[in-house]
Amino acid sequence: MFRKFISNPIAVLGTVTLLLIIVFSLIGESLTSFTASEQVKEATNLPPSSEHWFGTDDLGRDIWARTWAGGKISLTVGLVAAALDIGLGVLIGGFSGYVRGRNRLGTLIDEWIIRGIEVLYGIPYLLIVILLLIVMKPGLFTIIIALALTGWIGMARLIRAQVLSLKQREFVIAAERLGTSHMKIIYGHLIPNLTGIIIVNLSFTIPAAIFSESFLSFIGLGVQSPAASWGTMTNDALGTLLSGEWWQLFFPAIMIALIMFAFNAIGDGLQDAIDPKIVKRNRKEKKHGTALIFRKRNIDR
Repeated sequence: MFRKFISNPIAVLGTVTLLLIIVFSLIGESLTSFTASEQVKEATNLPPSSEHWFGTDDLGRDIWARTWAGGKISLTVGLVAAALDIGLGVLIGGFSGYVRGRNRLGTLIDEWIIRGIEVLYGIPYLLIVILLLIVMKPGLFTIIIALALTGWIGMARLIRAQVLSLKQREFVIAAERLGTSHMKIIYGHLIPNLTGIIIVNLSFTIPAAIFSESFLSFIGLGVQSPAASWGTMTNDALGTLLSGEWWQLFFPAIMIALIMFAFNAIGDGLQDAIDPKIVKRNRKEKKHGTALIFRKRNIDR
């Protein structure tokens, strides 16, 4: 899998881009003598220079420092929200798919869960954010909660469908006929065959969460100024376009574009690298499962 991944130049470029963004988000602010919130009245709207590498905004704040401070926020939101999305999606979707068909109660539970998912799927996440803002202050925590409440739905539907499909595979049927416990079936057969799908979807979920945070901050429902966020920086810079201070919008916007490219390139590379592996492993387990069935039949005879 690793060789297949590194043989994809776009995936490698995306990985290098992501690593650079992570490194500079961690140390970028410390490379300059200015902080993200420091205002210098004598240095407003300065273009990029040797002193201010990305220039300054209309309040005299260093855009280099604010860009990488915003990177910390965006990466934090992306990673935490994606982890919650994947965790909830795998847990709920996997449980729903596994209990279906076991008995009448299991099928009924699956029906309740899938109906609830369909209802939540029809509610725009922006509406949930607005409702949360009624009882909570706008900020990082509110964004993460809002994204977590809606982001897991797609993952749950995907995992449920995969579990329903895997339950019909010969190696799972053979394990059940041999009296294998539910936990061993889940951890020994289902989860290994879901790992590739989870990893690939994680690489797409993170940039989606980052873009959502940037969008919410851009429209004023996310991280609030003076805190640095790529979304708030682009929003603050809109008024400077007509006056010619292009750098105030360019750098946060290009960072959003770069991180979206990086994660999507990595996701595509992982998908191409993992899929053949999954197919090959499934074929082996199918063969093994068929052998177990014949062995069980011979024992019964």
